[in-house]
Amino acid sequence: MGKMRAVLCGYYGKGNGGDEALLASLLQMLPSHVTPVVLSGNPKQTRNRYKVESCDRMAPAQIWQALRRADVLIWGGGSLMQDATSAASPFYYGGLMGLAQQLGLKTVAWAQGVGPLQRHLTRAIAQRVFAGCSAVSVRDRASAALLLNWQIPCWLAPDPVWALDAIPVKGLWDLPAPRVAVTLRSHPQLTPARLDSLTRALVNFQKATQTCILLVPFQKSQDLAIAQSIQSQMSDASHIISLEDPRQLKGLFRGVEMAIGMRLHSLIMAAAEECRCFALSYDPKVSQLMAELEMPGWDLDRIPDDPNLICQSWLECYANGDALSPARIQSLVDRSLIHRDLLHQALSEGLGDRG
Repeated sequence: MGKMRAVLCGYYGKGNGGDEALLASLLQMLPSHVTPVVLSGNPKQTRNRYKVESCDRMAPAQIWQALRRADVLIWGGGSLMQDATSAASPFYYGGLMGLAQQLGLKTVAWAQGVGPLQRHLTRAIAQRVFAGCSAVSVRDRASAALLLNWQIPCWLAPDPVWALDAIPVKGLWDLPAPRVAVTLRSHPQLTPARLDSLTRALVNFQKATQTCILLVPFQKSQDLAIAQSIQSQMSDASHIISLEDPRQLKGLFRGVEMAIGMRLHSLIMAAAEECRCFALSYDPKVSQLMAELEMPGWDLDRIPDDPNLICQSWLECYANGDALSPARIQSLVDRSLIHRDLLHQALSEGLGDRG
């Protein structure tokens, strides 16, 4: 079989551990006859980390050249087509997909989380570009329901990061045990008062459990300052662990007893490595994961004001909570490979097939 060139677009090279995990999962699942070219916010870093071709995601000339030399554009994964955090996202990805489709490239929407789409225009853009795709896979039922309402067929499977290969973190086992990982991110609903309550609860939780607290920024620009703020108030063992390789991020949770997390992929990684999890939801995608896995937690705007109540909930999860069973984890991993099957099916049909 001849070689096929695929341009990969997503929120890559922007320092977000979850999006990097999606890219690593996509590269892991690509058929061997496909040569990837990654649109990245940091092309040099992407080339060095993944040993792939990469170009600047915001450089029109480079994007144009990459598309003209490609056979397919793969758009994924994650919450790319949404206007909750930025109205610009649907225009960027919609424009890119529309250009690729006009050039006659095959377009594949992979492992998508669709929405929220609160504006009529962004919904119209989303509907049009999804309708023009050769194949679509989504990672949650709400996204599938929206596309089916638009009469766009799609494959539904758990997030592909369930199947991401994990690698060990050097020095992790030298840190005191037991360990609890905490991943918080900046958000309007994580007010200074709520962060103070969570921090005081974490201090009390550590005193009660004698655990080593690992503060894990998934995106330094949004998470590191919060981690530093929390650590400044911890009197016992705590460490800020910043990891660039998403496979190491997942591997970190192999050495952790419990995870307290806001970020979706921190919870997926932790659950996949048999950690007990407690979620703090800032987004429907996190709430959906909580419901699907029966994971304890709160929406951010419903966090108790009393740090003692927060601490008691965490102690209950730590002492009596259940991690996912190995059988259920394996089921989620196996079903997430549906995203791989979609790629193999969509990319096995004729090379250079410009419609």
